[in-house]
Amino acid sequence: MTQDNTRNTGGRSGMMKESMDEIDLTRLWALLVDHRGQIIGATVLAFIIGVLYTFIATPVYRADALLQIEARQSGLPVLGDLSEMLGGESSAQTEIEIVRSRMVLGNAADELRADIRVAPSRAPIIGRFFGPSDRDNQILFSGWGDSERQLWIEQFTVPDWLLGETFVLETGDEPGAFRLLLEDVEVLAGQQGQLLNSSDGRISLKVLELNAEPGTRFDVRKLSRLAVMQQLQSSLSVGERGRNTGILNLSMTGINPARVQQTLDAVARNYLMQNVQRRSAEAEKSLEFLDEQVPQIRDELNDAEEKLNAYRLESESVDLSLETKSVLDQLVQLEAKLNELKFHESEVNRLYTREHPAYRTLLEQRRSFEQERDRLNQQVKNLPETQQQILRLMRDVELNQQIYVQLLNRVQELRIMKAGTVGNVRIIDNAQVLPEPIKPKKPLIVALATLLGLMAAIGMVFVRAAFNRGIESPDQLEQDGIPVYATLPLSEDQVKNERLLARISRRRGTAPKIHQLLAQTNPGDLTVEALRSLRTSLHFAMLESTNNVLMFSGPSPDVGKSFVSANFAMVLAQVGQRVLLLDGDMRKGHLHRYFTENPSVGLSTYLAGRHSIDEITVRTDVPGLDFISRGEIPPNPAELLMHPRFGQLMEQLSAAYDLVLIDTPPILAVTDAAIIGRSAGTSLVVTRYGRNSVREVEQTLDRFERNGVQIKGCILNAVERKASNAYSYYAYEYK
Repeated sequence: MTQDNTRNTGGRSGMMKESMDEIDLTRLWALLVDHRGQIIGATVLAFIIGVLYTFIATPVYRADALLQIEARQSGLPVLGDLSEMLGGESSAQTEIEIVRSRMVLGNAADELRADIRVAPSRAPIIGRFFGPSDRDNQILFSGWGDSERQLWIEQFTVPDWLLGETFVLETGDEPGAFRLLLEDVEVLAGQQGQLLNSSDGRISLKVLELNAEPGTRFDVRKLSRLAVMQQLQSSLSVGERGRNTGILNLSMTGINPARVQQTLDAVARNYLMQNVQRRSAEAEKSLEFLDEQVPQIRDELNDAEEKLNAYRLESESVDLSLETKSVLDQLVQLEAKLNELKFHESEVNRLYTREHPAYRTLLEQRRSFEQERDRLNQQVKNLPETQQQILRLMRDVELNQQIYVQLLNRVQELRIMKAGTVGNVRIIDNAQVLPEPIKPKKPLIVALATLLGLMAAIGMVFVRAAFNRGIESPDQLEQDGIPVYATLPLSEDQVKNERLLARISRRRGTAPKIHQLLAQTNPGDLTVEALRSLRTSLHFAMLESTNNVLMFSGPSPDVGKSFVSANFAMVLAQVGQRVLLLDGDMRKGHLHRYFTENPSVGLSTYLAGRHSIDEITVRTDVPGLDFISRGEIPPNPAELLMHPRFGQLMEQLSAAYDLVLIDTPPILAVTDAAIIGRSAGTSLVVTRYGRNSVREVEQTLDRFERNGVQIKGCILNAVERKASNAYSYYAYEYK
């Protein structure tokens, strides 16, 4: 028998594993239908929370500004096309990083004095929700102002270790008087308009404007410059509009529209100023270089002119032929270009290495010019010595004169550029705040909250179903080889009666003494119909039993054994059978609530030898139905059940009645049911829908089997009316 059970269990486990691996979409849908109330409730709650959040959330505004980065030219444009190639422009990404740099943001913060924060003092917790909001502040920076109070601070310095600490400025009785507190200790005191210092000189404060009722308190903080820049960086967004357009879009967010607009204007303005200063610095460097070269070229020009005049006097003047004049012009032009390359090489040398493509291009062009110059010099060597000498001297004069004039012109251009530098950046659109806040996006938040609520509710339903090991279908037991004799639907009338009795108990403080049987109050209930079906099934099952004693037990308490026993006894009595109902639970039995008010005389007193069978048997109002209560609760129920008087009682009751029903305690809690089961010809286990697991039922059957009690099958009690078990539920209505 054990081997058969092992094989059956193995086969059933395989079947269950295969069924678990398959996703039953119909069951999933049925779970959603069964829990539709919870899902709808959670979704509505999430919708309400989303709506409430959109009303209490602080609106966030955004300001936009537009900048244009124009094409730049080299700081020393003396090489024509080559200068355009070497004087590259800054990429948009480079300018974006400059806008977000601490240099620009720090200057903007210093201009606005954004490191001084002022707010009215408020309660620690409640004030966050009901106190004044920063968006109500009319003094945008280094102060606070509304219709009732104003405070504007011009200067506030603290040591580094007090940066970020909250000081309290409290107004005095006289107009403009105040004192500054730190942790309720006075730091300094004075009048507005005065530069005040603490006793140790580390803290200084100058208030420009103070207008508030005496005793008004303001929270004042001095933030570090780095903290302010980080806050600006977090709220600032910079991007290029389009590709390679040179148009930068600046945007900044915050809860105070006017403050956001002024801050973004300050950032754009400081970026423009640094760009102008950068171009001015480039012009200054070029001027410094040219100022060094001009005197040197002038001296070289003077020296060349003196040598030419001296040679002419010495040689009594020499005229050049047309061919020689042409060679001279070419040499002058080449020398001029080589000198230009020399100047530009010194500038490029500061920017690039000799391996850079731009630097290498410049060197290649210089070598080309030098080769051409060498060729012309070779032609000059074929001339007479006198003409060679006059040509060289005239070449030096004209070349130095040409270079000198170019440098003077460039110096004047750079001085004009420096005086009127406008930079290559211009502000196209000043900062402007969008009329509507960008956050919170109310429709989106409400939709997301509703969707999340729905998804969370569905997820919880599926998670609970995945971890729920309770029996929800008789198929779960039958697949495990456990016969199911009846499936009893959950009676709505019974639930109402139990709730009514619970309210009466709470009102009176004691439990009602008499309960009503469902089979008596509502004989047409589906549960009663299922019990009638059980009566038919047991009629054939008990034909092979050793006696007419039927025992009801269960795995755990509160599975409905007493309800099933009492109502089944009445169903049997209603067809003319003589039935005895025995409460075998001498620990917590409560069958007496259905039939009698006094449980003190019953099974325990009989087994103790204090009463006879006739004295413990109660005639009920139902014809053919007698009842024996549990009796007084004894200290040793198991020992009493093992007394020979219990076996004698069973024999006499079996002979006197058509059927004897015994309600016993749960087998997994105590051993009483195993003792009683030896005297019962038929035994059934009552399990509760959704509460007991298949594993518990298996343990129950194993416990009975080890004690020599054969269980016929199970009764699945309190099956709820759900979409997931609709077929099994409604099928019993027509049995």
